[in-house]
Amino acid sequence: MNATLWRPELLTGEPSEAGLLRNFVDGAFVSSESTFAKLSPVTGQKIFDVCEADAATVDAAVTAARAALKGPWGRMSEQERSVILRRVADELERRFDDLVAAEVGDTGKSISQARTLDIPRGAANFRAFADFATTASTESYTTTLADGRRALNYAVRKPVGVVAIIVPWNLPLLLLTWKVAPALACGNTVVVKPSEETPSSATVLAEVMADAGVPAGVFNLVHGFGPSSAGEFLTKHPGVDAITFTGESATGSAIAKAAADGVKATSFELGGKNAGLIFADADLDAAVEGSVRSVFTNGGQVCLCTERLYVERPVYEEFCSRLAARASELTFGWPSDEATVNMPLISQQHREKVLGYYELARSEGAKFHAGGGVPTFGDARDNGCYVQPTVVTGLPADARTNTEEIFGPICHIAPFDTEEEAFVLANNSKYGLAATVWTRDVGRAHRAGAALEVGIVWVNTWFLRDLRTPFGGVKLSGIGREGGNHSLHFYSELTNVCVEL
Repeated sequence: MNATLWRPELLTGEPSEAGLLRNFVDGAFVSSESTFAKLSPVTGQKIFDVCEADAATVDAAVTAARAALKGPWGRMSEQERSVILRRVADELERRFDDLVAAEVGDTGKSISQARTLDIPRGAANFRAFADFATTASTESYTTTLADGRRALNYAVRKPVGVVAIIVPWNLPLLLLTWKVAPALACGNTVVVKPSEETPSSATVLAEVMADAGVPAGVFNLVHGFGPSSAGEFLTKHPGVDAITFTGESATGSAIAKAAADGVKATSFELGGKNAGLIFADADLDAAVEGSVRSVFTNGGQVCLCTERLYVERPVYEEFCSRLAARASELTFGWPSDEATVNMPLISQQHREKVLGYYELARSEGAKFHAGGGVPTFGDARDNGCYVQPTVVTGLPADARTNTEEIFGPICHIAPFDTEEEAFVLANNSKYGLAATVWTRDVGRAHRAGAALEVGIVWVNTWFLRDLRTPFGGVKLSGIGREGGNHSLHFYSELTNVCVEL
């Protein structure tokens, strides 16, 4: 086991002796010849070396998963699997500090966010889907034929089989458990590939699975990259029955093409260019603070973050001024400081991308009200991946800054005059993941829910989730829905049984 790798130094960015993260196949950790370095986004220093899974390792993982389908796991009832999933949740809570260190070390996010959101939600996902799987109903009909005969038709839920789970780097444990929990609850086995940027919490989860008594082969973990690496080997493997992916739209398109040859089931939660609508009747204090959260949380590196804000003209100037002031006040600090708000971007490569959009906004004629550059610290963080929270105005709706997903701590604010105009502006995007609406008018709130072309509309709040509800996007933001019974539908196959009475 790797428990000694989750060191307190990861929370501070201090240099430390690097360890080695390995793949997890058929209940055991396995090494590989090829490795890659995981660098701290806080200081740029190496945290770990990570074993890169080759095609043979991925094949072994899929083979182990297929075998486990026919083993004890495949013969368990929903109730028996749910008992194990609850043990996984308990074990995640027992390893709470290790998971915090792993998550903070990989991403650079504040320890307060990891403690209050990422890790608790990981355990909650397993408990929730343990409940869903044991209470979900299926269809049953009594059929009467013209000649008087009768039959009973009912549906039986069965696992899909081996599920490939590919997750991004922004909310590593949260999104991983959001997929693993329902997949296992439905009786599937999984092969997981986390982002190469965030291998650590997935490795702790592998340890948790073993300690919680999940049978060998049910949960497998392969590290690596996308093309010509673990990601491609996994999505093209003929032994994989379904693929679920959260990440950028271009990668989702590539995976869909790979899945098409094998007619594999797919579920994609992809990118967003989310809009926020602030009406003049809104509680402006709540709208400003809510927009601070929806724009800058996690360094703007959440698919649900708001990058386009539209404000009704009577309050436009005040809102711009207040949001820019709040953006400038957000605190930088070490991840171990509970007061830290701003986190680094995940990598130097992503930092250059975001800074490139800051320059693009300037070239397109944007007015900068806050940020637009790089902070300086006078310590090791100057070698990290930080950028400033940024607020801009003055660009047309079709500017690239307003149409392309940036995935950083930046928003553009524009005015509108009527409700109809606001809805048109919000829908003017090739993406359709989420929207926020700030208003005291309950009728308008309901009209927005019907009019906005997105998967989720938040009214006077943001990032508030009920795990039973459908989650996903439209347009380039994804295919399918996750959450509650919607997840069970994807991770299950239904067989109709017709019995003549």
